[in-house]
Amino acid sequence: MAPRAPARSRSRSSARARASSGGADDAAARYGLANAERGVALRWLPTFLTLLRVAAVPLLAAVYYSDLANAAPIAGTMFIGAAITDWLDGYLARRLKASSAFGAFLDPVADKLMVAASLCLLCTHAPRGVAAWAVAVPSIVIIGREITMSALREWCAAKGGEAHAAVKVNNLGKYKTATQMVALSVLLLVRDGSDFFANGAHDALLVRGGVWCLWISAALALISLWVYMSGVIGIMLKSDD
Repeated sequence: MAPRAPARSRSRSSARARASSGGADDAAARYGLANAERGVALRWLPTFLTLLRVAAVPLLAAVYYSDLANAAPIAGTMFIGAAITDWLDGYLARRLKASSAFGAFLDPVADKLMVAASLCLLCTHAPRGVAAWAVAVPSIVIIGREITMSALREWCAAKGGEAHAAVKVNNLGKYKTATQMVALSVLLLVRDGSDFFANGAHDALLVRGGVWCLWISAALALISLWVYMSGVIGIMLKSDD
């Protein structure tokens, strides 16, 4: 029969085991706390990107009107960067499960501010060779549509149910946004013509394409507004009965 270990030896082994276990628990707790803090920081990342877009609006205007040699290309690059962060903050919000009421409110505000500001900039200083009305008319249509849709969505949200479902984003709205982003990016970039391309060979073609995209976006804005209104007008008439 094997001799039993002395009681003192067993107690020391138990103490060492408890100490080791306690140290592991403390390390795990610290690791969990660090992960939790990192998770909180990451959940704020989408909202932070949205706030950056809002802050970029006055900076975009300052650059556009500045005397910098490459003011227009810089402004266009800023707009493209804002469009990328618009996609990125939505992706991160879904990936990190970080959607919030504040973020949901702020995201469309940031988008509309950036688009409206860019349209106003182009109206006051149109690209070289473009008549002012060719930019102003579609800009008025697009901004007017956004104001109308904001009021319509507010009414539908208050009404709820069928009305709220009637103003969910449709494909026409997505196409309008896509052509609008292309138009604004191009027109901001090539405002001064040869400042973008060294030989100016493609400037006229790009500007013409940008203006066409802006008019297509305005047409899609009106069509999509009609689609939304046709789905809601019946609900409005019923609510008056």
